[in-house]
Amino acid sequence: MLRKIQARLARPLSRAYSDRPETWQMDKLTDIGSRKIFTEEHDIMREQVRKFYESVPMERKMKWEEQGHLDREFFKECGKQGLIGIEQSADKHGHGLDFYSNVIQIEEQIYGLVPGLMQVQNDLVLPYICSYGTDEQVDRYVPGIRDGEIISCLCMTEPGSGSDVQGIKTNAIRDGDDWILNGSKVFISCGYMSDMAIVVAVTDKDAEKAAYGISLFLVDTNLPGFEKGKLLKKIGRASADTAELFFNDVRLPANAVLGGEEGINRGFQFLMHDLGRERLLVAMGCTAQLEKAFELTREYVHEREAFGKPLIANQQVRHTLAEVKTECMVLRTITDKHIQAYAEGDLDQQSVSMLKYYTSEKCIENITKLQQLWGGYGYMLEYPIAQMFSGVRVESIYAGTTEIMKELVARTL
Repeated sequence: MLRKIQARLARPLSRAYSDRPETWQMDKLTDIGSRKIFTEEHDIMREQVRKFYESVPMERKMKWEEQGHLDREFFKECGKQGLIGIEQSADKHGHGLDFYSNVIQIEEQIYGLVPGLMQVQNDLVLPYICSYGTDEQVDRYVPGIRDGEIISCLCMTEPGSGSDVQGIKTNAIRDGDDWILNGSKVFISCGYMSDMAIVVAVTDKDAEKAAYGISLFLVDTNLPGFEKGKLLKKIGRASADTAELFFNDVRLPANAVLGGEEGINRGFQFLMHDLGRERLLVAMGCTAQLEKAFELTREYVHEREAFGKPLIANQQVRHTLAEVKTECMVLRTITDKHIQAYAEGDLDQQSVSMLKYYTSEKCIENITKLQQLWGGYGYMLEYPIAQMFSGVRVESIYAGTTEIMKELVARTL
């Protein structure tokens, strides 16, 4: 069923969504059919994707939390559902759908309380390979990633450089036709499970500017000298595996450079090409998380009783929900505006920096409010609200911290 829907979405849309009757429901922000940026075909796809993510048993999710990573089979299941390689074109071995289809996958994964590691494959790895890779590199890696047979990761952050890509120390030195890779990376999502990694490394330490001497390498993790550190324990999102990776004289062939010979020392250019997208994706995730947390809490306060009556009978509880509902509406409105802008090629860096900063901070603030309404249960990890409370803290840190977003905006004033 989902494959047929995807085939329809790969074709030009037959009519404008604005012709559809209004179906917005203020008590269900996550309802299918409530947002005008999507077509009827998108709504059908969303329904199928939602069924898939909601079919994942809670016991399985808790197992992932306890072991610190997903099981490899789940990547394959997502591959069979067509949830990896969504936007990549058919000639690049992808499904050839639009950005809105990828938005659906991201949102429904969040609504279904499933770790968002397909986003690493769809948005952090495949765009680089398909946009800049040689035909050989595309043919070698994309089909396996699309089918969930190859788990991949993107390695930028280092212990000493943080958000400063130009300050990285990992380096690759020519040795005949080969390259010798040395260094380390930290906080790498999917790093522990990975079969292949895109590694950012310095290839010209004498470059006039650091940005002119960086290359990206496609590195198989089973090569001699490639070592994975233990799973890093985080305060939240335990099932989204995060690792430190080490490269000790890893010998790479010449064709490991992303883009081949033409890709040498162009890595920074590749990394900066679509930087706004990552910030938009974080904003999308924050908005969806807050919507989900609100719906969970709304249901809880209707069912939970205190002093002989439901919590919803308490004015303070109702007013807190009213506050958060308003924030949900604001975040959804501005996020959808930026989703549409990106889809139409009209996203500007100043606006998306403001969006990422605002949505991440508001998401943290309001999920904290919602967790308070759960009392002691909100502190128990078997309850989703507790997992969301601890997990959301990272949103203001990765893809550029709140402080960096403010500085980027300030530079334009």
